Amino acid sequence: MLAFAAQGERRCLGVRRAGRWLVCPYAAVLDGESAKDQCARCAQLDRSRSVAADTMADDPRPYAVYLAYFGPGLLKVGITAAERGPARLVEQGAVAYAWLGRGPLMAARRAEALLGSALAIPDRFTKAAKRAARGVLPAVPERCAELAQLHARARQLGGWPETLEPLEFACTDHTELFGLDRVPAGAAVLGGLTAGAEIVGEVLAGAGSDVYLRLVGGVEGAAGEAEVRRSGAGQGAGAGGPWPVAVMDARLLSGWVLGAAAGRVTTVPVLPARTAGPGGPERGGERGGEQEGLF
Repeated sequence: MLAFAAQGERRCLGVRRAGRWLVCPYAAVLDGESAKDQCARCAQLDRSRSVAADTMADDPRPYAVYLAYFGPGLLKVGITAAERGPARLVEQGAVAYAWLGRGPLMAARRAEALLGSALAIPDRFTKAAKRAARGVLPAVPERCAELAQLHARARQLGGWPETLEPLEFACTDHTELFGLDRVPAGAAVLGGLTAGAEIVGEVLAGAGSDVYLRLVGGVEGAAGEAEVRRSGAGQGAGAGGPWPVAVMDARLLSGWVLGAAAGRVTTVPVLPARTAGPGGPERGGERGGEQEGLF
């Protein structure tokens, strides 16, 4: 069970340097609706030496290229520091994945670009598309077969970087780790926190930064509860109870001081699920569109 309230103001988390966090010198207040946990100036400093922003090309660490599966037709390519292992795949909520190659940073970058240009494989998807796919996933063998097909096509491409060691196909699935069998289709969406707002619910599952909650006791306000119920969000056999199931982006908690909830119901906005078709790449500025902690 979770029952907490946001206190005070949401503050910028500052910058991580030399293995430790440096406090934001501006004490900047952040928007409660944004997944970003840094102010613009701290974010700019962060990206001044970043693999994700291509400002750290001299990184000597080995990198791994991966293929990640989020649902039928939702397969992407990405890279991560080899020393991190599968952490990046867990962070972004990949339903299943397979390693493709391993080698120097720039070789991994070239392989990533090669798949993008030759096979039109994107490097990201919208959060809405990922959420929509989680509630209607095919069986594990079908997921692995789609990954295996793409892995084979990628290995057959010409122009593969010579310094990138190709890796044999092996599929890893996160159904048990995330609790994907407890994720209902059409879960409602929790909005951003404001000072004094409370969230009360039972954790059902978690995929990446998304936490699925059964809102015990419903939601505050008859109108809000009625709207979620009319949408059918998170109800039926998959929901496991009479109250709506909603998904919370845990990144929206960053920067808040959290205290115990005083009430027994959720008081943040609870919205019907957003529909999303497959394949839409994430765009800068879209809520949830940023890739955090890439490497």
